[in-house]
Amino acid sequence: MTTENTPVRFDTKIAVLLRDDLEPWQRLNVTAFLVSGLGSELPEVIGEPYADADGTPYLPMFRQPVLVFEGAKETLTAAHGRALSRSLPRSVFTSDLFATGNDQDNRAAVAATPRDQLDLVGLAVYGPRNAVDKVLKGARMHP
Repeated sequence: MTTENTPVRFDTKIAVLLRDDLEPWQRLNVTAFLVSGLGSELPEVIGEPYADADGTPYLPMFRQPVLVFEGAKETLTAAHGRALSRSLPRSVFTSDLFATGNDQDNRAAVAATPRDQLDLVGLAVYGPRNAVDKVLKGARMHP
């Protein structure tokens, strides 16, 4: 039986891995972009809409926490490979996307680069907790 004070332990995990050399504004921007892909493709990660005591409606949000990690460029590259090998849902953000200004150019920049040459600055992944933990091996919680 779960009480109001008992933390919920999810069997899945939403995680974002950021390259550790990003500026603060870039970390926030990349995180926001990365998680937007998860919510649009995986409806099970989205909870119910919110409403305040006056009945003002608000959009639904993720039903579970988003954990943010950081690591070196090599950590991100390895995590990307592990996410692919496990066929986990993922989204990527490359350094090229800082120079584009719209979705079409973003997709074109990623499409123009072979997978093993992507200059990854961020990766979001969703899946069973233990699989996501393995993907994030070597990364550390974002401070």
